[in-house]
Amino acid sequence: MPKFAANLSMMFNEVPFLARFDAARELGFSAVEFLFPYEHSASSIATRLADNQLKNVLFNMPPGDWAAGERGIAAVPGRRDEFRRDVATAIAYAQVLGTPNLHIMAGRVPAGAPHSMYQDTYVANLAYAAEQCAPLGINVLIEPINTRDMPGYFLTRQDQAHAIRQAIGAPNLKVQMDFYHAQIMEGDITTTLKRYLPDIGHTQIAGVPERHEPDTGEVDYAYVFRLLDDLGYEGWVGCEYRPARGTVDGLGWMRGATIA
Repeated sequence: MPKFAANLSMMFNEVPFLARFDAARELGFSAVEFLFPYEHSASSIATRLADNQLKNVLFNMPPGDWAAGERGIAAVPGRRDEFRRDVATAIAYAQVLGTPNLHIMAGRVPAGAPHSMYQDTYVANLAYAAEQCAPLGINVLIEPINTRDMPGYFLTRQDQAHAIRQAIGAPNLKVQMDFYHAQIMEGDITTTLKRYLPDIGHTQIAGVPERHEPDTGEVDYAYVFRLLDDLGYEGWVGCEYRPARGTVDGLGWMRGATIA
């Protein structure tokens, strides 16, 4: 079975963030991911990781003003200096935490805005981030996100993401394939997985359409897990779902799966 990483932003919400590391380890996880670590010091998170012998495999770069509705600024014109400061902040955390992957959110595009301007900004900013991260052995990830959960988001499809990746050509720029978002926007997720696997740096799972446990909804994740094994996928599978009735009660889907 694939290697599963607990998403501590969505799972174990029954306890405060820093206590979720203990909870994940108690249930057998050896890796975690989360959205944004910046409310806590890197050293405090590193201590929780070390105490529980956990790896942090992914977190997101600062997203702009989340409370105001921003969902990243990488594609937003006029924010270059802020973006570059955020790259430095994320790298500083990644180095302390030993994190190999940084997800950079693109941001939203206002209705009627010129797509080309956002595209050009996105490409330039991603190239800069990849260049800064490469000497440190850090991968930059971009993730298509569905427009139902995040209306107006710039990056919505796997083929769009891979075209941008190819245009930039940085070896450490990878695509994050969240099967939940891909199923909503495109369907045919396993054909897409086979097509792009060499350039997929991370995957995530959730039931479709409610984003609960992966044993609910329309996606047969048992088949997806077998395919990941058959294809030789060596990355992590992030459990980025919202437990329907509590984290522990919802972990029955992992019976028979090997978590690493």
